[in-house]
Amino acid sequence: MADNERYDLAIIGSGPGGYVAGIRAGQLGLKTVVIEREPNLGGVCLNWGCIPTKALIKNAEMVHFIERKAEDFGITVEDPSISWEKAVDRSRKVVKRMNRGVAGLLRKNGVDVVHGTATLRDATSLRVQGDEGEQIIEADAIIIATGSRSRLLPGLEADGERVITSRHAVQLDGAPEHLLIMGAGAVGMEFAYVYRGYGARVTVIEMADRVLPLEDPEAGELVAKAFLKQGIKLRTSTKVEQVERIDSGVRLTVSGADGSEVLEGDRVLVAIGRTPNTESLGLEEVGVATERGWVQVDDHLRTTVPSIYAIGDVAGPPMLAHKASHEGVQVVESLAGLPTHRVDASNIPNCTYCQPQVASIGMSEAAAREAGHEIEVSKFPFIGIGKAVAIAEHEGWVKIIADARYGEILGATIVGPEATELIHELVLARSAELTVEEIKRTVHAHPTLSEAVHEAALGIGGQPIHM
Repeated sequence: MADNERYDLAIIGSGPGGYVAGIRAGQLGLKTVVIEREPNLGGVCLNWGCIPTKALIKNAEMVHFIERKAEDFGITVEDPSISWEKAVDRSRKVVKRMNRGVAGLLRKNGVDVVHGTATLRDATSLRVQGDEGEQIIEADAIIIATGSRSRLLPGLEADGERVITSRHAVQLDGAPEHLLIMGAGAVGMEFAYVYRGYGARVTVIEMADRVLPLEDPEAGELVAKAFLKQGIKLRTSTKVEQVERIDSGVRLTVSGADGSEVLEGDRVLVAIGRTPNTESLGLEEVGVATERGWVQVDDHLRTTVPSIYAIGDVAGPPMLAHKASHEGVQVVESLAGLPTHRVDASNIPNCTYCQPQVASIGMSEAAAREAGHEIEVSKFPFIGIGKAVAIAEHEGWVKIIADARYGEILGATIVGPEATELIHELVLARSAELTVEEIKRTVHAHPTLSEAVHEAALGIGGQPIHM
């Protein structure tokens, strides 16, 4: 590619926002280039987050089955050999396969890829510094899709040995004897599940009064109960005051209702949130407004510079891969002159993939009441679903929060088997402004786990069949 070649669109970052935007732009005939500073395409999600963690969770599920459930299925496994190294190797192979897939899709749609670090020169051009030197890229429009990274406590650095982030946790050389985890959100709870499955003692420390603090309190309570059964220690309402590296690993000074105490472990995983990757992009120099690092955008994801857009994590919460992908499509279709609509954050599902899984959409009970809604709540347990009992996965429930007068679906939470798959019926219903009546009238195949959604809908109005 020659210097100063002109593009319709330049995209900084190849994560689930950037590469999806690139593919859609190629489909619509826009001359597009994707710029990526890392060697592999796909961003944090594909390389160090969503994909490798789900591969490791699947491994942990199989270990859990062998150790705790196989006998119930008439399967005797004597002296199983369980290899963490092979689990990591499998997850990395999954990542490599998907790296190739993303590269192939961009190539198929005529999208150029440039590896290097991009800096904005002005509203329509970039400077890219790569292994082969510097080049200038000009484009009518620019999308910032640089994602985010793990947030650390002030003054604390992740060395990849004793203090680690999720990026390190997906490829440790072995399961630690005792893993301390700061944060009981989705990331912290997923890694707690994985490493406990591979024999580590795990202690999770959370400032809030419950695990999964952004989810329905009852969902967090059920997950906490399951984790305690697995031997995972949960320290809620506890703040980490200090982290020290010691010869044997790490020492944390924590404080709670009973005062201060010291916890020691081999490693500490910091999972307390994310911070945007916006440094060194030259945003301030070209007039792109930010707030605490987050790029400020309007309803069309346009920044304060009209030709520059921002999508995904850098544009603010919710920081979810699927949100980034949809925003990428929204911007590209708008640039191509197609009718589009803003992604409604209240219709973006939240998912946690540990076992039991948790997925939610819209308002919680508390939020709906605080907003002034008169609500009706229905909760149906998986123990009442034949498929769940048949597969021995009957822990959990489906909860629907509906407007008491009109039946509008205000929110829903699922905790239990395949929650992250089942939530999408409720996402579609809420996005299409359907009521619980439409779900009630929908024939659900038997036996399936999705019958729990149907039964929960029937419960609005007091009509559940199997309870």
